[in-house]
Amino acid sequence: MTLTVTATYIGTATVLLRIGDLTVLTDPAFDEAPADYPAARPLHRTAGPALAADELPPVDLVLLSHDQHFDNLDHAGREVLARAGRVLTTPEAAARLGGAAEGLAPWESRTVTAGSTTITVTATPARHGPEGTEQATGPVTGFVVETGDGGTLYVSGDTVRHDALAEIGARFALDTAFLHFGDAHFPSTGDRAFSLSATEGAALARTLGARRVVPLHFDSWAHLAEDPARISAAFAADPALTGRLRWLTPGKEETLD
Repeated sequence: MTLTVTATYIGTATVLLRIGDLTVLTDPAFDEAPADYPAARPLHRTAGPALAADELPPVDLVLLSHDQHFDNLDHAGREVLARAGRVLTTPEAAARLGGAAEGLAPWESRTVTAGSTTITVTATPARHGPEGTEQATGPVTGFVVETGDGGTLYVSGDTVRHDALAEIGARFALDTAFLHFGDAHFPSTGDRAFSLSATEGAALARTLGARRVVPLHFDSWAHLAEDPARISAAFAADPALTGRLRWLTPGKEETLD
């Protein structure tokens, strides 16, 4: 039987997925805006989430790309995390978070079951900036979710395009790729980008071969500089990507067919 998969875009990297009987949440960030987060590279939130944390259903699984940046896990998001049935993330984040958090190295897999639905989650490589910045940005992971009926989703996590990502498309036939765009820049780091630009995202989409690409992580924060129109233009410029881009309406549950 084919499972129904729906997605509700909440903002930035936060998406609520319903996969059969399973409820999955990615990178929970639910603080209201405006909000400031002092750090070596300060963050400023300009828009709040499309759904409040108290509007969420019970969450069976959180897929957390990393815990060290507030646009992926903020104060309210940590409260959501504490109530979730299970959390998959990097080994370093799991050690800091404790509780239900479990760390996966790249290509490690776990099965997760709720009701009659079982999925397999595999951690995938990610690099949150140019080569050589790993010590500053910290470890990040992406995820591939196999739904058990032949469907396969990919959530990139915060990453730039690099050679290790090609293996994802080689290992998996992807239906939907949730890509973290935003072309993230900071005054202190000049022209170095810390997430996918429109052109990098389009190139990665070609490499992955996913039937559908859903943009995430392009809004609501001052360091995310990518105009969504540039993402659409980058995909429209490549005939091989015609019809693959899928924008989600914030706060609206939509079926991924």
